[in-house]
Amino acid sequence: MSHDRPVIAVYPGTFDPMTLGHEDVVRRATQLFSKVIVAVAAGHHKKAMFTLQERIEMAREVVQAYPQVHVESFSGLLRDFVVARGGKAMVRGLRAVTDFDYEFQLAGMNRSLMPEVETVFLTPSDKYQFISSTFVREIAVLGGEIDKFVSPSVQARLMQKVATLGRE
Repeated sequence: MSHDRPVIAVYPGTFDPMTLGHEDVVRRATQLFSKVIVAVAAGHHKKAMFTLQERIEMAREVVQAYPQVHVESFSGLLRDFVVARGGKAMVRGLRAVTDFDYEFQLAGMNRSLMPEVETVFLTPSDKYQFISSTFVREIAVLGGEIDKFVSPSVQARLMQKVATLGRE
């Protein structure tokens, strides 16, 4: 295999919203791969707080410091997206042992669907180990401080979203 070809990695997720943990995984992935595609799932199985367009915009704001990172949305089989983009690796963040069981099963399924693509697990920095989008949304809705968990641009959008939800 020739090494002058860029190695493309895909980092899929719902990113509802993108947290500092996600951002940390992106940063780590850029040190390993020449191109990283943050693949924002249209999200048919999860009820998202943010629309697909909002989640794409937030991700773009967060990763703009990394020129080799691109943000795209996908729906349908992740396999089709990865193969169409020429992805050689799929990046997944692992926070704790609780993530591992699900991620291990997912990696096994993905290997059978796309044997030519490797799943690479990256662990975020210790200070982000416990952050999840779900917790961040709940803390924001309850009026707690979220600045330690998300970037300023995401925080602004989240506060705006919570204010809007409060008026509905």
